[in-house]
Amino acid sequence: MKQIQGSFIRGFVTIVVSGHMPEMFFQECVRRGITVWNIKRENKKTCSGNVKLSDLREVKRIRREFQYKISFRERKGFPFLFSRFFRRKEFVLSFIASIFFILFMSNIIWKVEITGELPKEIEEKISKQLNEYGVHPGAWIFTLDPPGKIQQKLTEDIPELLWVGVHQKGTTYHLEGVEKIVVKEDKVEGPRNIVAAKKGVIKRMYVSKGLPIVSINDYVEPGKVLVSGILNEVDNNAGNEDGKDKKKPVKVAAEGEIIASTWYEVDVTIPLKKNYELLTGKKEKKYFLGFNNFTFPVWGFGKPEFEAIHYDSNQTPIKFLRWELPIFIKETTLSEKQYHEIVRTHEEAVEAGIKQAKEELQLQLGPEAKIVSEKILHESVENGKVKLYLYMTVEENIAKAQPITQGD
Repeated sequence: MKQIQGSFIRGFVTIVVSGHMPEMFFQECVRRGITVWNIKRENKKTCSGNVKLSDLREVKRIRREFQYKISFRERKGFPFLFSRFFRRKEFVLSFIASIFFILFMSNIIWKVEITGELPKEIEEKISKQLNEYGVHPGAWIFTLDPPGKIQQKLTEDIPELLWVGVHQKGTTYHLEGVEKIVVKEDKVEGPRNIVAAKKGVIKRMYVSKGLPIVSINDYVEPGKVLVSGILNEVDNNAGNEDGKDKKKPVKVAAEGEIIASTWYEVDVTIPLKKNYELLTGKKEKKYFLGFNNFTFPVWGFGKPEFEAIHYDSNQTPIKFLRWELPIFIKETTLSEKQYHEIVRTHEEAVEAGIKQAKEELQLQLGPEAKIVSEKILHESVENGKVKLYLYMTVEENIAKAQPITQGD
């Protein structure tokens, strides 16, 4: 029974043997290792039976050795079905065209959905940017960047977005965004003082409302009241026993700008020698059709005449309806790159270190702060790197509003 399992897949033939004692023909077939089954004696000189398609050559050789006549009655199995199928050229061409059409339609974007509680203007910006990236209904999926890269581009190009998620589900691109909410510093309402946010020496004062408590060149600590919101108003209608006018306190919202010198200690490390790669902008693209770990080129043959090449690959699986096939299209971008080396002198490294420290501090303090001076407290060279420990003087606004409580 095991010998005839799978015979339909490989194909088998029903043969009719005619001659004297036809059953002896089938016995000879069995003796030579040919599998036969379903043997029937139809009359005195005729027997029929099934043999595998792969054994027909040996059956014909036996027939030539003996005086038997063989005819084929039925042909069954996949090989014969495929043979009949491929004889109908119109049907075969239509079937192949249908498969390619379904593959083509399964790898096109049909819908782009933007979800999340976003204002209409931000949704319009997202749609505009997606069109610039080539993400729109009708786009060929293989020509698009991966969802992660599209997500990164959107957050860089649309500053109003705090976060955006990009997911591809079949032929649909889903985007979910979260708007960036700028949290403004709570403004202190009602009567308030202006206090020092940092320690420093007062350089300039611009007070539009309130009573200044400190003067130029005064040293102040954090929390020190700089401008008071409590004023004294003279009440001319009421006098005291000493004959002096009675002063009645008036509370206001102090306003002003207090510029003070502040100090920061910054350390920075600068290498004397630095290597880096630079892309020139020249590039070529190659496309490969792949299956598992095997790939072969389909477009972009030859190698570019670049001395150094940076490779960037993007692999996109081919879909059939909603299923991913084990076949993929691989896009490889070959970009020309150049190697550069910077060799600094000790003086150049110190200058670059000071510049880097200033930029980092300025980024931390904001554009309104002004770096006045810097001083190197310590300098050393270790392992081809210059280490600097800097002391920087900055002029910045140290004013901070503080509400006046009931007990003040």
